[in-house]
Amino acid sequence: MRKLIVFFVLLNSIPAIGQEQGFGELTGFESHFRRYEKDTTAHAVYLYEKGKNYFEVRRNYVWLITEYHAKIKVLGKEGFSEAEIAIPYYHSEKRTETVSKIKAINHANGIKYNVMTNNIFNVEVSERWSEKRFTFPNVQEGSVLEYSYEVESPFLYNMKGWEFQEHIPKIYSEYNAKIPGNYKYNRSLLGKLELDVNDAVIQSNCFSLPGVSAQADCEVLKYVMEDVPAFKEDEGYMLAPSNYKSRLEFELSEYESFQGRKERFTKTWKDVDKEFRADRDIGGQLRKKNYFERNLPLEIITGKENDLVKATNLYNFVKSHYNWNGKFGIFRDNNVKKAFDEGVGNVAEINITLINLLNSSGIDTDLMLVSTRMHGLPKKSHPVMSDFNYVVAKAEIDGKTYLLDATEKEMPFGMLPYRCLNYYGRVMDLNGDSYWMDIEPEKLNGRIVRVNLVLDLENSSAIGTFDEISKGYDAYFKQNRVAELSREEYLNKIEKEYIEGFYIKDYKVNEQQSNEKNWVEHFSFELEGLEPSRTIYFNPFIIRYFKDNPFKAETRSYPVDFGYQRKFNYMANIEVPVGYKIKELPEPVNLILPDGSGVLQYNTTQMNGKIMVVFSLQLRSTQYSNVGYDYLKKLFSKAVASQNQSYIVLEKE
Repeated sequence: MRKLIVFFVLLNSIPAIGQEQGFGELTGFESHFRRYEKDTTAHAVYLYEKGKNYFEVRRNYVWLITEYHAKIKVLGKEGFSEAEIAIPYYHSEKRTETVSKIKAINHANGIKYNVMTNNIFNVEVSERWSEKRFTFPNVQEGSVLEYSYEVESPFLYNMKGWEFQEHIPKIYSEYNAKIPGNYKYNRSLLGKLELDVNDAVIQSNCFSLPGVSAQADCEVLKYVMEDVPAFKEDEGYMLAPSNYKSRLEFELSEYESFQGRKERFTKTWKDVDKEFRADRDIGGQLRKKNYFERNLPLEIITGKENDLVKATNLYNFVKSHYNWNGKFGIFRDNNVKKAFDEGVGNVAEINITLINLLNSSGIDTDLMLVSTRMHGLPKKSHPVMSDFNYVVAKAEIDGKTYLLDATEKEMPFGMLPYRCLNYYGRVMDLNGDSYWMDIEPEKLNGRIVRVNLVLDLENSSAIGTFDEISKGYDAYFKQNRVAELSREEYLNKIEKEYIEGFYIKDYKVNEQQSNEKNWVEHFSFELEGLEPSRTIYFNPFIIRYFKDNPFKAETRSYPVDFGYQRKFNYMANIEVPVGYKIKELPEPVNLILPDGSGVLQYNTTQMNGKIMVVFSLQLRSTQYSNVGYDYLKKLFSKAVASQNQSYIVLEKE
């Protein structure tokens, strides 16, 4: 009987978390909560989070109101960072959202520490966004950080939705909305988590305007998720987290006034195409070719070379003329004439200049809207222009398509920067309809190393040469590195990156074999510390592509995305020193992923007093599903072990 009574008391000490909670008081559950059993690594957890959107007439204007209330439990010192709060709000040139009614209390060991109004600050984040910021005082392990606020917005299209999943777990997260029938929103639930509550009911006559007798019905929404796991970014090689986080998005599609007038906001691509052509910052800037024809030497545009050579020359001209200011730019404040005169521009200004020049020279070129890897994949269901944050040029030359970006000095013709390798974009044809187009990265990428090595045991060293051939994106990255460093700095970095005791004696670039996509370097080197003994253990890998396995986690939640295909080859010829014989060679490795998208081969053979080493790792896909993560992890584990733990054993005769 006692056990039953105790169990009853425990049950009643746990509140119905979904019930409405007033501000400033903690439940027994919240006060005594110490550990989140479903994620024992969590340094903090949302005990309770609730948001609400509704429409209200204030000061003779319809405002979108957002209310927010949250309680965060600090479980460890790493959770102290949760005490720093930033509340974003949007503003245009004429209007602004307003954040008000901010209340914030740190509940710590039975004491309430309030955040004072004079400790709340406004911070400008960008041209259109600002933040209200404050920090909870006296934060301790066990603190409950409670805060609430209201946002009043004149931007009815700016109904942000709800982030169910964030960087720390949530025990309870609830979102409510009351939307008058005048306003129609598209809504999308993104991510792989499911709702625990998904309610929608109609409330009659819930919204009206002053002086208007008609009333609108409202759709009343309630969405809840319980025990929401933290969104933890997987270890490297990952697209934007926004592609995977569980969240609710709203987009205003249509407004109907009480008088029956309708205004559509979600447009078709035909609507967007029409607006695009008339837009001053994009479409208008694409019609500046006469300016360039007047201000450039005529031979730059009207040269007698074939179209591919002409396009390459124009591309190189734009790269050399401009310095990229680091800004993307896309839909606002683009001025290609001003940027061209100053030689400095954002991505849009630089690439729109390139598009104008190519069209002036008779090469059919369109602008392509893309989203960078860290910005998220654009939706294909309907136009969402904020999904795009970048523009490139799409040129048709002799029946072949080239995607071009002239912002990077070392970027080869026909290749896009790594940040743009995000699968697809939208081509905006000024003379026709826009359309989706895949982004296909350069396929020949990787590094090839060819080593010739002599073991000089009398001098306790090894001497040799090697050629390193970098292809595609690897060539671009290598040339960028060479351009940024002095010769001495570059060689010092290489010596530190390679194995201990490695010293470069001579270095040169093979200019005849090198170009933008193929970078050939020749090294002479010495390897010290090779002590003679009766038995010698020698690792044949002078260069190791991976010092350790980049994939260490037991599981993976999201796809592995490399951006482009890669190949790593290593070949070595090693002379067996006089007086020694080969006692043992490393075991061969031949591993292929189930779908053939990855191959690892490693073999060591002997012939005529020489040891030949051949290693090859091929990644034939840009993306690998998290379902096959174990196979990919094993492939890299074997590749790393082959490089780091392979030893040729030599023995005195």
